[in-house]
Amino acid sequence: MLKNHARLLKCDETAEICINNLQKHGFKADFVSSSKNARLKIQEIFAPFQTFGFGGSDTTRQLNLIDDLKAAGKTVFDHWQENLSKDQDLEIRLAQGRCDCFICSANAIAATGEIINVDGIGNRTNAMTFGTRKVVIVAGMNKVTLDLASALKRVREVAGPMRAKSLNMETPCNKTGICSDCNSPQRICRITTILHRCPMLSDVSVVLINEALGY
Repeated sequence: MLKNHARLLKCDETAEICINNLQKHGFKADFVSSSKNARLKIQEIFAPFQTFGFGGSDTTRQLNLIDDLKAAGKTVFDHWQENLSKDQDLEIRLAQGRCDCFICSANAIAATGEIINVDGIGNRTNAMTFGTRKVVIVAGMNKVTLDLASALKRVREVAGPMRAKSLNMETPCNKTGICSDCNSPQRICRITTILHRCPMLSDVSVVLINEALGY
């Protein structure tokens, strides 16, 4: 019990440092205790907007945000819909970059205030840096690391292999769990973005959740 309590205190301390540094870097940032509270916080952020784009994120879907938006009569651009043609998929991905509000997760967030994402296509990394009126980045504390170097290491050693496995990609890391910097046609780690500061023309909110969510 004491061990768990100490772990929680350490998590809270790390979250506070991370939130403070994100705010210093121009991001709006909040730390919430649970998925339930995160959902309420995000619903507040969503309220002024009508059209929403979703990156390929398990974290946001664990919060059932798409269902909330559809129930409220909002327009949702989600390329994870079933039975989309190639053209429909592309059209949705393009719309995500011009909607009112784009929501996604992060592959890693450094406690020093940087946000790291790696994409295979680029619709997520594009939409979260320029083009939408509002960006919301949601992440569990499992994605927060000490600094930028450890955040990049997490992407390579944890997020990338886990994501490739979840998508059943024909990549070495799917089989071994270890990144080999491959040239596989199905490689998903092709574009790396680091938000060192909030982009000049973007309004970005980060919601950190005191839970383990996503990859």
